[in-house]
Amino acid sequence: MNELTEKEYLNFINEVAKDFRKSQLQAAMSVNSEMLRFYLRIGERLDGLLPKMRFKTHAYEKISSDLKKRIPGAQSFSPTNIRYMWKFYRFEKDLENLPQAGARIAFSLPWGHLKAIIDACGEDREKAVFFMKKAISNGWSRAVLLNFLDTDLYKREGRAISNFSLTLPKPGSDLAQEATKDPYQFDFLSLSETYSEKQLKDALMDNLQKFLLELGTGFSFVGREYRLLVGKTEQFIDMLFYNFSLHRFVVIEMKTREFKPEDMGQLSTYVAAVDGILKKEGDDKTIGLLICKSKDNVLAKYSAGVVTTPIGISEYHLGNIISEDIKDKLPSIDEIEKELGKDNK
Repeated sequence: MNELTEKEYLNFINEVAKDFRKSQLQAAMSVNSEMLRFYLRIGERLDGLLPKMRFKTHAYEKISSDLKKRIPGAQSFSPTNIRYMWKFYRFEKDLENLPQAGARIAFSLPWGHLKAIIDACGEDREKAVFFMKKAISNGWSRAVLLNFLDTDLYKREGRAISNFSLTLPKPGSDLAQEATKDPYQFDFLSLSETYSEKQLKDALMDNLQKFLLELGTGFSFVGREYRLLVGKTEQFIDMLFYNFSLHRFVVIEMKTREFKPEDMGQLSTYVAAVDGILKKEGDDKTIGLLICKSKDNVLAKYSAGVVTTPIGISEYHLGNIISEDIKDKLPSIDEIEKELGKDNK
């Protein structure tokens, strides 16, 4: 490759300066989108320019210095930001080969969001698209985005074993699948090693806000041990939710043991009953979600395939398990209240 000439380099600096002024005029109409297009054009030029530069080690510093001299007062041309412009161009170029990315999805996000996604996702463009779509659909601030980028949400969301593709029409089946996770992370709970199903449900209700956050966007709590009169028989649903994004009820059953195929029968009955009794005009078909301590994925897949009601099967993971030895040494609530009472006297 031929070495970059002084003329080529000066042309680059002049072109960027002209482009900058042109972009300033258009920015009033569409500030973010126009800025990103401007950055993309710079990135494209950099992609052809950088390999030819003799001073590669300090290339971004030199370009930054010269652009600031040529465009006094410009705030966009720090060495770091110029490097991100080049990364953004390579990023956008890769997205063109991903159909799921959609047309210029990145242009719907602020620059700070894009830099965070580019840094966190590296070369994993599918992961980047996942977080871009999440940030757009949920209106995440940069702080919220950074929080989720630091989790394993990408690996868990939409991963439940389900029969939604067989029991729900599109696009509802895809949206219902996206609303699931596997596993669900209940690391905000503290339970003993020998916790019961009731203790797990009690703990989730005591931490309902965190439970709703883990379930995901659109979930609203309807009731626990929700009573339905089916014919002459009372049925009590573990947990009933309504998802306003999906416009459907979601029946959740918790199992503190490994998944069993017979669990599907009970949950199917609850789902059908909610459809028949609670579902109103405008509501889509109710779905069921069975959350177990563990599951055999092959057995779960076959079990979901033979039922006609829409059901998903996931696991849950706990983060804080207190051993029985430690639990016995911990003060009870009554003991803590007595001690606090002494301090207040």
